[in-house]
Amino acid sequence: MSALERMAVGIVVERREIDNPWQDYSWSPVGVLPGVALEGGEWKLLREGEGWSHFLIGSLDIELFRGETEGYRYNLTNAPARVYIVLNPGEEADDPEIVPFLATVCPYEAESYSENAEDIVEGVIMPDELAGWVQTFIDKYHKDVPFKKRKRNKAYDPGKGHFTRQSGKPGNGR
Repeated sequence: MSALERMAVGIVVERREIDNPWQDYSWSPVGVLPGVALEGGEWKLLREGEGWSHFLIGSLDIELFRGETEGYRYNLTNAPARVYIVLNPGEEADDPEIVPFLATVCPYEAESYSENAEDIVEGVIMPDELAGWVQTFIDKYHKDVPFKKRKRNKAYDPGKGHFTRQSGKPGNGR
């Protein structure tokens, strides 16, 4: 399935000094900049204070898919709506400590990346410009799918732990 629409966003992260014998800093996404597409791998220092710095570390495309509008709708009902950022640890010696991997407005997609303990998955506040773009996409492509309750399969006998065939022939496992 290919994306119907996409928008580049700049990824802003915070590096915070921490008191830890194995790490000097903690990293977390703090924002996105709609329409910012960076070429090359140079980080840009945006602002800093005592013990913290904010960097623009790259850009990613947020892609919108027709089949994920339910997730987008759910996200926009939250106050505030979020853009979910996935950061991976740098793997090569010359890589930075973190690398932007994914930006999405679908909370269900973001949740699937939270299972890997090495990745950083966090939501940042969705800018109004981005929320309007997502809402326009939803208005254009969303279709309500009615809930259909599945009917019980009468051939299944939970006491036997397997399915039997209704034709009277033995099922698998007998």
